[in-house]
Amino acid sequence: MLSNLFRYSVRLSFACIALLHASLSLAADRPNVILFIADDVSWNDYGCYGNSAARTPNIDALAGAGIRFDRAYLTASSCSPSRSSIITGRYPHNNGKAAELHQPISLHLPWFPEILKQSGYYTALSGKHHMKSTAPGPGQSPRPDAFDHVDTGKTKGDTSGSANWLSVTRQRPKDQPFFFWFASYDAHRGWDADQQWKPDEYGPKHRPEDVVVPPFLSDDAKTRQDLASYYNEVTRFDYRIGVVVDELRRQGVLDDTLIYVLADNGRPFPRAKTRLHDSGMKTALVAHWPKGIKWTGASDQLVSVIDLAPTVLSAAGCETPETMQGASMLPLFEQASASIRRYAFSEHNWHDYEAFGRSVRDGDHLLIFNQRPYLAWQGPADSVRSDSHQQLRALRASGQLSDAQADVFLTPRPSVELYNVKTDPHQLNNLAAQPEHTETQTRLKAVLDEWMEATGDSVPEKLSPDTFDRETGKPLGKDSIDAAGATTPGEDRSADQINAPGPM
Repeated sequence: MLSNLFRYSVRLSFACIALLHASLSLAADRPNVILFIADDVSWNDYGCYGNSAARTPNIDALAGAGIRFDRAYLTASSCSPSRSSIITGRYPHNNGKAAELHQPISLHLPWFPEILKQSGYYTALSGKHHMKSTAPGPGQSPRPDAFDHVDTGKTKGDTSGSANWLSVTRQRPKDQPFFFWFASYDAHRGWDADQQWKPDEYGPKHRPEDVVVPPFLSDDAKTRQDLASYYNEVTRFDYRIGVVVDELRRQGVLDDTLIYVLADNGRPFPRAKTRLHDSGMKTALVAHWPKGIKWTGASDQLVSVIDLAPTVLSAAGCETPETMQGASMLPLFEQASASIRRYAFSEHNWHDYEAFGRSVRDGDHLLIFNQRPYLAWQGPADSVRSDSHQQLRALRASGQLSDAQADVFLTPRPSVELYNVKTDPHQLNNLAAQPEHTETQTRLKAVLDEWMEATGDSVPEKLSPDTFDRETGKPLGKDSIDAAGATTPGEDRSADQINAPGPM
């Protein structure tokens, strides 16, 4: 008997083929698509988002001729859960074990590039992958290949993940529309751009004295150098985008290509990566598509990265599977006043350290719900090992931490945090429990509860435990890690079988 997965694949193939045949006369209108995904870059580390020290001329140019989304949010500020969420169009806990770092997506869930591939697109992944499906069990078929071509994006002397983007673009079949998942390793620690720098291509290195130091970091020489090295990687990412855009222009297909620029999570610094606050969960999102976007400028409409998959499929003329929980962004391309959602939801699960946090945004407000308030949100282990984090430890030892810096180590944390992100862009003033904000807090908590219930989210009795030291970032000994009986959020409710998106 055919497995359910095989039946789904056959049905999906016929659906895409039918759609394709029905629109043969409009075949030229099927756009090419590229996702440029940075690794660990915060939303405000690009020139077009107001960073005066950032050098990102190519991204800025795409934003100037397209749409810059100012309220775009990730579902997880953690590498593989975020990427898995983007590729399935689902919330992390609805992807099964993939809710946590390095874990696989449940086998039955389709990836949008495989749908594109089945409908006639040439698909390629160059750079960081970090996604996988669970192994097939008895009577199950493996997932169809999502990509015709896969490479690491690395060459001798260039470990950026973007080294092959130009060759992939040049060598693609010219008789098919294409989809490229171009995923850089920039700007993941440790910094390799400093040693691989090409000034004739990237320009001069960033100077420590020019960087923008957020208020929750220490403003000192080591932290500034740490940020300058990070900026270098952002600039290399930007340069490689420019190289691809120039090649698309040379081939005469730039106007027919939908380009997105985004990141998987915030910068790998304290109070950023893995945080539910904007420094971790808000992403730069630039959309460029001359033939498909009817206006240009900045959009304040709320969008989530789970909206990318249904957008691309809709633009390509493919049916969006019922498993996808996002909404198509095509109406936003038509007019600036269009809206596709009132709320954006995000989650913080295990990433090196035990954690359970959930958040909801409704535009100006962010509500955070924390089920492990007795644990600090110090950031992932690579951030803890950084000079920037260790400089904060030194300030703590000498009693010189500001309130913003002290938040990196805060225990216990509030169970509920409420912020006005418009008036408090760094989310330093917690409005929770203030009487004048009771209505907003109550309303958003009810929306978050509704979303958790509708999507099958849950708080396991035992979560995956810490695997690194919270002060030093060094790995813990295996004998000190008790992971027996730990489960992922939603696992007890089979959340990977639930397709309901909850409140939109």
